[in-house]
Amino acid sequence: MQQEAASLRRRRLALFLPTVATALALAAAALAGTGVPDGPLEAAVLALFCLAMAWQSYIAWTYLYGAVAAGLGTRVMSRVERQAAAIAPQASGRSRTAAVVAIHAEDAAAVFAAVRVMARSLARTGGDGRDLDLFVLSDTRDPEIAAAEEREFAGIQVWREGAGPGLPAIRYRRRQENSGRKAGNIGEFCATYGHQYDFMIVLDADSLMTGAAMRRLVRLMEDNPRTGLIQTVSYAAGRDTLFARIQQFAVRLYAPLSIRALETWQGPDGGYWGHNAILRIAAFAENAELPVLPGRAPLGGEILCHDTVEGAFLRRAGWELRLLPEEPGTWEEMPTNLTDLLGRERRWCQGNLQHLGIIRLPGLTAGSRWHLGAGILSYLASPVWVAFLGLGTWQAIRSGDLGLIAYGLTGEGPAAAILAALSLTVLALPKLLSLGHVLLSPERRAAFGGTRNLLVSAALEQALWVLLWPVMTLFNAGAVATTFAGRVVRWDSQVRDDRRVPWSEACRLQADSLVAGIVLAAALAYAADPWLALWMAPLVLALVASPALSVLTSRADLGQAARRRGLFLTIDDTAQAPELRDLAMARAAPPSPARAQSVRGEAPVWLATATDDAKASPPR
Repeated sequence: MQQEAASLRRRRLALFLPTVATALALAAAALAGTGVPDGPLEAAVLALFCLAMAWQSYIAWTYLYGAVAAGLGTRVMSRVERQAAAIAPQASGRSRTAAVVAIHAEDAAAVFAAVRVMARSLARTGGDGRDLDLFVLSDTRDPEIAAAEEREFAGIQVWREGAGPGLPAIRYRRRQENSGRKAGNIGEFCATYGHQYDFMIVLDADSLMTGAAMRRLVRLMEDNPRTGLIQTVSYAAGRDTLFARIQQFAVRLYAPLSIRALETWQGPDGGYWGHNAILRIAAFAENAELPVLPGRAPLGGEILCHDTVEGAFLRRAGWELRLLPEEPGTWEEMPTNLTDLLGRERRWCQGNLQHLGIIRLPGLTAGSRWHLGAGILSYLASPVWVAFLGLGTWQAIRSGDLGLIAYGLTGEGPAAAILAALSLTVLALPKLLSLGHVLLSPERRAAFGGTRNLLVSAALEQALWVLLWPVMTLFNAGAVATTFAGRVVRWDSQVRDDRRVPWSEACRLQADSLVAGIVLAAALAYAADPWLALWMAPLVLALVASPALSVLTSRADLGQAARRRGLFLTIDDTAQAPELRDLAMARAAPPSPARAQSVRGEAPVWLATATDDAKASPPR
């Protein structure tokens, strides 16, 4: 144990020390290049630059650390990950597991279609299906949606009876009281059904997991009795808007190195992301109960982003939390347009800032505190960037020199050259390393449709990111400000289908970007500095064009056209798993009689076949 702890400290220092050294080098170069600040404006710009680049230094070193770890292979993998590569995804008969899908006012037909796909996939792995049950845990309050859920459940029961052997039991229950949102939903399941099962695989309404992945997770939990949770990496897939396809491509391209770095330095101090993970039910039920934060919402009250906190509490009790960076067969969906993504970001912002009241609790491990702190810092970085760019532009207008907003490119002398080199390296390294990681492997290149398609797609994604980043940063800065000002966000169910954003909605929801772009353009026109105007033109364009960007990228026909031309492909296109293909076919199929009746509000004739789980929760 002492040797393992010493190794973990060395791994963490290998990330921490270079990050601090690079941040200090950037600060020293900025100070040497610009000189001692002359007044509060220059001092503020210098301080904000140092803060922003310190966070970027951490991101850059995370990717370099991940690249090194990926090159070292099994030498830096955890015991659990090495076991995962060799273990057979078959039922052992030593345990029982519940795979639970937590929903709230979702499309019932879509949810049960995914449940059906997962049930089939479990049957394909063999066994009699008695080792793992599928649960749909509903928090739906709308009576019509609840009735649709019960109709779909009754239909899947009829399907199961005639679909052959090896299928798991499929159960459904709806809570009468919705306290605690999703965390309360899962907690109520543990209290009611937990004694029947050893493990619980937690899935969201948009999650999909293969039977092989589920049974492999179960075997890993059986063989590692000190492990309380194993988190998989679920990649976005299955949507066709241009925005969704670009995001699915970007996550597949850029996430692996950062995830590899995370697994390498965190060790048993892993995090919990709330879905596509397996939990040891007894450990979770005994240790992961959430407190109610003191004070009023938004920073007080019920904890919204509960998963990281639950993981920290589970780790505090001595259980190991492990991450499987390359476990295949787990997916999720993501917002299919920019406006829906921004809405999710506002909710996540409030939820992460609530962790300011958790991070200092006694007994938490250093790794858990960093998971909480990283979520907080990722949102606090946005107002820092907005303030830096705003004040830096004002300083440039007053002085006639681009200064730090040009990252040293317009300066003279060795200090400016060092500043420019360090800044550009820190900003560009994550994407360059990720692209290089893929290009080095023929298999990885093929997964993205080949070298040419990969390079063209990466270039187009980067061009879009130049336009997306200012909009998202400004929005998140506003979310931070309004959260601290006391604005409470609504935590409604997400829109998951491909959705085309109308112009009116885009202009209304991104009015702040339009106003900021117009104000910045007016300031640049007033300054009449052609170099400053040229340098800031991409920022102005991104802000002013943000509604048009939302509308155009929300089009599914453009996403499908990109796919036909080989753009933004991932392995889920080039080597599609049977489960994704089955789910896509279910979505494309004409509505079943059950779904048609659900839409019309009619009860199907076989509703009486629903089990007692459904009857126990009638529509209200």
